[in-house]
Amino acid sequence: MRTLKEVKCGDTVTVKKLNGVGAIKRRIMDMGITKGTSVYVRKVAPLGDPIEIMVRNYELSIRKADAEMILVD
Repeated sequence: MRTLKEVKCGDTVTVKKLNGVGAIKRRIMDMGITKGTSVYVRKVAPLGDPIEIMVRNYELSIRKADAEMILVD
């Protein structure tokens, strides 16, 4: 499996697992990124941070550190 950070622009992936504990994991889940959710990577900033994604029909920008905690397939 790879992380959301490694996904290229224009790819759609499915969330398989969230690595993280406590408040960090809860924050990611509160943004709508849960197991089984489809995520489309719209844009990646030139230096890789932040990453703009489309999840549950809304646009979301997440940090590279948060994207590393999301395992996708």
